Amino acid sequence: MPTRTAGVTLVELLVVVTVVAILASIAMPGYRSYLLCTHRVEAKTALLNLAAAQEKFYLVNNTYAANGVLSDAPPAGLGLPATTENGWYTIAIANGADATTFSATATATGAQTADDDCATFTINALGARSATNSGGTASTVCWD
Repeated sequence: MPTRTAGVTLVELLVVVTVVAILASIAMPGYRSYLLCTHRVEAKTALLNLAAAQEKFYLVNNTYAANGVLSDAPPAGLGLPATTENGWYTIAIANGADATTFSATATATGAQTADDDCATFTINALGARSATNSGGTASTVCWD
């Protein structure tokens, strides 16, 4: 009587490798898109923190801070970094900041520039939030 050896044939192994490769090629773009969406939280958090710091600055100085004092230590500035925590966005205050208004923008940098839906986030003194895609047109999915 012949004995059977337990194991996997080369054909079976190639079928499994092919199935895993197909699943990976389907899953990776979705995962990359998910990562880009999760990084948007950094921009929103940074801009909301900046808006709160601007209101605090306004209470003390009776004017909003301009871009030049973004990273200066308080009380001369807001004491906030010009980039988000992990560096996915750069933060800037528009030059028009004065005693009545300000506008701040978070712009995607590095690998985050692949996020075509939400390239920039903006918030102003009234709390109005907006975003634009990489083409420069308004995007409604970013602040959701």
